[in-house]
Amino acid sequence: MQEYRLHRIATSKTGKAPARSTIHDEVVTLRQVLKTAIRHEWLAHLPDFSPPYKTSGKVVHRPWFSPEEYKQLYETTRAHAKASQIHHRWSAEQLHDYVLFLANTGLRPDEAKNLQHRDVTIVEDERSGERILEIEVRGKRGVGYCKSMPSAVRPYERLLGRAKYVKQGRARVRAKLPPSNEPPQLPKPTDHVFPGNHIKMFNALLDRSELKLDRDGNRRTAYSLRHTYICMRLMEGADSY
Repeated sequence: MQEYRLHRIATSKTGKAPARSTIHDEVVTLRQVLKTAIRHEWLAHLPDFSPPYKTSGKVVHRPWFSPEEYKQLYETTRAHAKASQIHHRWSAEQLHDYVLFLANTGLRPDEAKNLQHRDVTIVEDERSGERILEIEVRGKRGVGYCKSMPSAVRPYERLLGRAKYVKQGRARVRAKLPPSNEPPQLPKPTDHVFPGNHIKMFNALLDRSELKLDRDGNRRTAYSLRHTYICMRLMEGADSY
């Protein structure tokens, strides 16, 4: 395998060595091909794929929110929800609970987007006796299960009890309409927990609260809420494995 790595460097048409990620992907592909050969008994064993020495790759620090910054963030989203006009209030309230939910479950944004109410159950934790969420997660790694922090329960109860979004229309038009007697429609088990897209509002609030960039200049996104969850658990002494 080392000869293959050297061959790829020597025969590069650009004059530069292939990127580490490119070589890694090619070696992974070769490994899968050779594993297939072993299953067909065309080979007796796999060759050694490990490089003769390991060079340090680029270290990327993923942005997260410190405890103080996280508090500033959820206080900002809460104040924004309370101050929003009626036609924006539903989205603002959803965003506030979205921030709390992701920061207390560690879900990836794409996992939260796919989440349905039937995937979430409020249970009593056997060890602590506190109420937590048991979540059936569907994401890039297939289907898995996770347990939340107790602080995720109250935001989820609000999500569960919040009526579905109803388009308000213009205030002038609403004033002419008779009051509706229809009861509010609550989410069904098959409805998504987060049916809207809150990214634009989330980014605007990050800018407003001067939290968009971390101290190293990295841009924070909704994914930073997952990293916040991980870092806070490590700060509390959780096992990194």
